[in-house]
Amino acid sequence: MKIKLLFSTLIFLVILLFENTILFAQNTSRPNILFLLTDDQSYHTIHALGNDEIITPNMDQLAREGTSFMQTRIMGGLNGAICSPSRAMIMSGRNLFHLRKDGAYIPESDITLPELFRANGYITFETGKWHQDKKSFNRSFTEGDNIFLGGMTPYETGGQYRPKLYHYDSTGEYNQPFWGKDFSSVYFADAAVQFLNRQQQSDQPFLMYVAFTSPHDPRTAPSWYGHGYHPEEVSLPENFLPEHPFDNGELTIRDEVLLPFPRTETAVRTEIAKYYSMISEVDHQIGRILEALRKSGKDKNTIIVFAGDNGLAVGQHGLLGKQNPYEHSIRVPLIFSGRGIPKGRQINSYVYLHDIYPTLCQLAGITAPPTVEGNSMSDAFTSKPFKGREFSFFAYINLQRAIVKDDYKLALYNVEGKSYTRLFNLKDDPLEMNNLADDPAYKDRLNSMTALLGHTMKELNDFCDLDKPGWGYPKKMTYQEVLKLNE
Repeated sequence: MKIKLLFSTLIFLVILLFENTILFAQNTSRPNILFLLTDDQSYHTIHALGNDEIITPNMDQLAREGTSFMQTRIMGGLNGAICSPSRAMIMSGRNLFHLRKDGAYIPESDITLPELFRANGYITFETGKWHQDKKSFNRSFTEGDNIFLGGMTPYETGGQYRPKLYHYDSTGEYNQPFWGKDFSSVYFADAAVQFLNRQQQSDQPFLMYVAFTSPHDPRTAPSWYGHGYHPEEVSLPENFLPEHPFDNGELTIRDEVLLPFPRTETAVRTEIAKYYSMISEVDHQIGRILEALRKSGKDKNTIIVFAGDNGLAVGQHGLLGKQNPYEHSIRVPLIFSGRGIPKGRQINSYVYLHDIYPTLCQLAGITAPPTVEGNSMSDAFTSKPFKGREFSFFAYINLQRAIVKDDYKLALYNVEGKSYTRLFNLKDDPLEMNNLADDPAYKDRLNSMTALLGHTMKELNDFCDLDKPGWGYPKKMTYQEVLKLNE
């Protein structure tokens, strides 16, 4: 299967090179791409999209001037660092079970989004977080600066105030890091602004990928940008709980022990205030980039994509992290703005983050590789009806599986020989507080969604099987066991 995939990729590359010789002269008509990605930002954290307590003027501007996909979800992950597979799916357009090493490695057979645009005559630039391998980074980007290779800025080495960064290394070795002396987002915005300044006299189209490490912890936002929050100024979520009602399999992972159990209202309010401060800080840096884009004169011919890589609980359901199937953790913001994008539009169809890849291809007139499994969303920017996906699927290791369809969510848990079932009506119960799984009135829906979930798992080559005791893996899988199935 891998040999066949590699052969298909090689044929595609040959065709691509032929097309590139014809299209190179037409590059000036192709849109630039500015891709802004935040780390751990949940869907409900933008003022213009419904959160009255948070200050996000630049994200608000993107929403007002663009199209927001309100039902964007991630497909999940096979280890606690959900952002790694999430970002790999964005870059490769592949689904979760077709990633390698749970997204830590992108093989040459999977042509990345920037790699494809590079082959089509684009300058491709990256600054910020790259959670994949170095080789795939250098295949993807012609330039870069203030590059962060890894998952998070560790507390032990100074956190967000001392990021370990790299300048672009054409050899791909990246063995000469330097330590930042300012907040991480400042470095990434600085690099983006400097790149845009250099493009003022260039007619070559560009794809710039700016991947922030905010609002991921350590949540220590600086105060100088002007939007700090006090715990008493933020609301306690209605679905706050001191503890999760049952063991979901990940109650002691790093994300969850940042606060002690049971959670207190004061502690959660404090954490939300820090979280909002981080989001407002990264919003400020996004504003600097958008202003540089305007000054460069490239804004009229640029498509801007803004997204979060995954969500976060921050006290909801007694949880803090992202290793769970609740909406706060699997649903993320996604906004397209700029050239050819309708203003002020909100789309409620189901989409995934890895649908971004084929969408940008279609908007730029570039053929997507055969490995791309996402669905283009470009019809959402036209007068054509846009249905999106029929349902959304989520998986986490061998512990959790979920599916969302027709405003209902089914979540199943497989934890140390125990199973738990949750069914929510997301339209009437968006905060997922009322479990309908044991209500006889919903028996048919429960059965149909369970059948759909099981069928989808088989279609996606999921290693778990609902028909087997313990899904075939009754004990929590280690990362090493996952890698053996995902190499």
